Amino acid sequence: MGPSQRKGNEGFTLIELMIVVAIVGILAVLAIYGVRKYLANAKTAEARNSLGQMGKDQATEFEKESMAGVALAPGAVAGVSRTLCLAPTAAVPASADSIKGQKYQSSQAAGADWNKDQATAGTGFACLKFAMDAPQYYMYNFAVTTPTAAAGTWAGTAQGDLNGDGALSTFTLNGVIQPSMTFSLAPNLVELNPEE
Repeated sequence: MGPSQRKGNEGFTLIELMIVVAIVGILAVLAIYGVRKYLANAKTAEARNSLGQMGKDQATEFEKESMAGVALAPGAVAGVSRTLCLAPTAAVPASADSIKGQKYQSSQAAGADWNKDQATAGTGFACLKFAMDAPQYYMYNFAVTTPTAAAGTWAGTAQGDLNGDGALSTFTLNGVIQPSMTFSLAPNLVELNPEE
């Protein structure tokens, strides 16, 4: 046999094929990890964006003057009165079971979910004028201490269970009333188990 005939009958050895299969397997594992990480980040973006909007809405509500609607006598003065929105009576959704490995579609009806505290002025999500109409992965709530005085605090939270294992991830955005009676938000969220 000549050199050209032997060259045509040659193929890949078993070792070469095994190396190619191993490389493809490693690339597949890396791709799956990357896709999972990308999907988790896309889902947690909901919590980050919503908490940021809640914080901005709280700052806007605090800056509003909330004085009594009575006429002042000539020469009388009225001081600026600012207050944080009081905490809602229930989170949205009301139970973490509603977001355990699934999405929750909130109700836009009066007296439900985001509008639960609509009848009580200065309270809950209705005061913030915050609502979500798209299905959500997270349960939202906020807490307030000393809503009209310096050092009063606001803390918005989003809790989720993306993988449905019962362990909650928690995102928190904090705010405080400064001595100058301005409301300041923290520059960053506090994240606990963000990909749970």
